[in-house]
Amino acid sequence: MKRRDFLKKAGVAVAASAAFSPAVFSQGGKLRMEMITSWPTGLDTIFGGATNFAANVAAMTDGDVEIEVFPAGAQVGGLEVYDNVSNGAFTFGHTAPYYYVGKDPAHAFYTAIPFGLNVGQHDAWIHSGNGQALWDELNAEDNMIAFAAGNTGVQMGGWFRKEINTVDDLQGLTMRIPGLGGKVMAAAGVNVQVLPGGEIYQALETGALDATEWVGPYDDEKLGFNRVAQYYYSPGWHETGASLATYINLDEWNSWPDDIKAIMKAAAAQSNQQMMADYDAKNGDAFVRLQEQGIEMRSFPNEVLAALEGHMDKIHADASADSEMYAKTLADWSTFRDSIRGFHEVQEYSWHKYVYGD
Repeated sequence: MKRRDFLKKAGVAVAASAAFSPAVFSQGGKLRMEMITSWPTGLDTIFGGATNFAANVAAMTDGDVEIEVFPAGAQVGGLEVYDNVSNGAFTFGHTAPYYYVGKDPAHAFYTAIPFGLNVGQHDAWIHSGNGQALWDELNAEDNMIAFAAGNTGVQMGGWFRKEINTVDDLQGLTMRIPGLGGKVMAAAGVNVQVLPGGEIYQALETGALDATEWVGPYDDEKLGFNRVAQYYYSPGWHETGASLATYINLDEWNSWPDDIKAIMKAAAAQSNQQMMADYDAKNGDAFVRLQEQGIEMRSFPNEVLAALEGHMDKIHADASADSEMYAKTLADWSTFRDSIRGFHEVQEYSWHKYVYGD
């Protein structure tokens, strides 16, 4: 069944039953659906992962399929996207998979694993390795399918009110950091909080947070973290290539013809590429501006990074014992990581050493 035939038949079905689906059909046989997100509109690059997806779908269907995109809080809270797509309240969601590690820690693999893959390596695992098949298996448990639809690249390590010179300096800090990075910090004695992007500044300004991570210079400047925290740390060990995703209700997905499905996949792939390009284009100038405003750049000492990586090793072991899906995914992901790192050490790392120095 092709798109035009599908839209005609779907329009008849809606006329017969108002409870057909969360989608709404306008006059003229156009399909209108809704996407909820975890992002405020002010973060134009990350919110753009959702709006670019919707624009791509509209362009590739000649306007026959329209997706209305809502920022965090407009329909549901920023951390409520997963459940509301799973239960069919909305057809689409754009969010970070690692927000939902409480459901299964394996979700972390589809945003970022601390000390893990960079953006190119992650996309290779998803698209040319076994990543997408494993992700499909995980999401099917909650009646969804998802596709990579944005990446921030290697993030910054975060904003701190005090310097971090030793592991002991982390003890007792309250920090916003989600995913398995949050579990690593908790193991290091940090009081971990998970807040959506739009709520972080106030928490940092009032002292409810001592530190936070978000993405990088462009977004962090927009959120104003440089006005309420002095020290800006690198590297972003916790998110070395953070991927975002478009989630789709599986019942809806299964009702669509193959050409609609192909369009959705293509729209997500273009959105994925565009977000990374946008961040690369914007972060450099923002980084210069932040330095001109007097922030103090710091790097985590190797002692601190090694201790955090040790905590991550134990988290891998514990999560594998608790989740069969995590253990299965970790085994495949680790094999892929080790293989590609062996080549990239000779290829990319050698080049970076020459460009940036030892």
